Amino acid sequence: MGILLSLFAGSLSATEGPYRAPDKIPGAQTIDASEAWALFREGVPFVDTRLQTDYEAGRIPEARNLTIMRAADDAQNRYTRENLLAFIGELDEPVVLYCNERDCWRTEAAIHRAQEWGFTNLHYFPGGFPEWIRAGYPFE
Repeated sequence: MGILLSLFAGSLSATEGPYRAPDKIPGAQTIDASEAWALFREGVPFVDTRLQTDYEAGRIPEARNLTIMRAADDAQNRYTRENLLAFIGELDEPVVLYCNERDCWRTEAAIHRAQEWGFTNLHYFPGGFPEWIRAGYPFE
C-alpha cells in the first residue's frame, strides 16, 4: 500500500511541473512585443509587476513598478486598486501589465485582481520584459 501511495504522489508532482503563464486570460487582451510597442507609442501606461530589484535593474521606459508580493513590501510600490487607479486614471483606461516572461505568476495574478477591482481595459503581456528586450525595443 505504501508503494502505491508513493508512486501516486510521485506522478502528481511530476505532472504539476513549474508554473507557466496561460496563453490567454478571459477578459484581458493578450499582446505580444510588437503590440506592446504599438501601445507604448500611443502612450498607454505599463505596469511592471516584478520585484523592485528586477525593476531597478531594467524596465520598459516610464513603466510603474507595482509589485505583487507574498510578503510585506513597500507601500508605494504595492499592487493595490488605489495605486493602479492613481497611475492610469480611470477603470476603463487601457493599461499593459507585464513581468519576467512566462515563468512569472505575477502578471496573471495582477490581471485577475484588476478584474475583481473593476478595471476593464487590461492588456496582458505574458512575454514581459525579456520579450521586449529580445525585440530590440528601448529600455531603461
